[in-house]
Amino acid sequence: MLNPFMVCMAHAPLDETNVYMRHQNQPYGVSLKTQELYALVFATRYLDIFTDYISLYNIVMKLIYLGSSFSIVWYMRRHKLVRRSYDKEQDTFRHLFLIVPCLFLALVLNERFTFMEVMWTFSLYLEAVAILPQLVLLQRTRNIDNLTGQYVLLLGAYRAFYILNWIYRYLTEVHYVHWITWMSGLIQTLLYADFFYYYFHSWKNNEKLQLPA
Repeated sequence: MLNPFMVCMAHAPLDETNVYMRHQNQPYGVSLKTQELYALVFATRYLDIFTDYISLYNIVMKLIYLGSSFSIVWYMRRHKLVRRSYDKEQDTFRHLFLIVPCLFLALVLNERFTFMEVMWTFSLYLEAVAILPQLVLLQRTRNIDNLTGQYVLLLGAYRAFYILNWIYRYLTEVHYVHWITWMSGLIQTLLYADFFYYYFHSWKNNEKLQLPA
């Protein structure tokens, strides 16, 4: 229950930001490129929703992830006020440079060479680096809104809780070894390390959050 809860918490600040941006025409430092990458992550990870039934809870949570991710992308691309507040000139990270290598790596390094397994592995690799456009945008703008900062913090926190879950399962379950998942999660967490440092530094000193250029 903890990991889905953390994901919902991670999406909540951005959802609040989008609602607020309906009434305010101001930039918030949210990267559309990162949101598109996360939408692709969930779309390729949850293909089994059409083939395998695990539980109603499992299906509902997957639909929530898919719905929230694609609705955020839609708002940032199509909603007339939110679209104007999106800082397109700063959010220029070419996410194809992440998608193509991750797809190639998934074709080469996977547990089984099947379509579903390759797509699942691709989603793990892509999720590990999906935050990069957001971090680059925050470094460029250096004007980090509180909701945006909390959103990035919670995305990193939910991944950290996954690592704790993996450690627990490794210690309590026989033959629980998933190297691809572990390495992807570790790389993703390391990418957040710099942001965590500056976030808690600003919180401790009661200063506005800024990342070095």
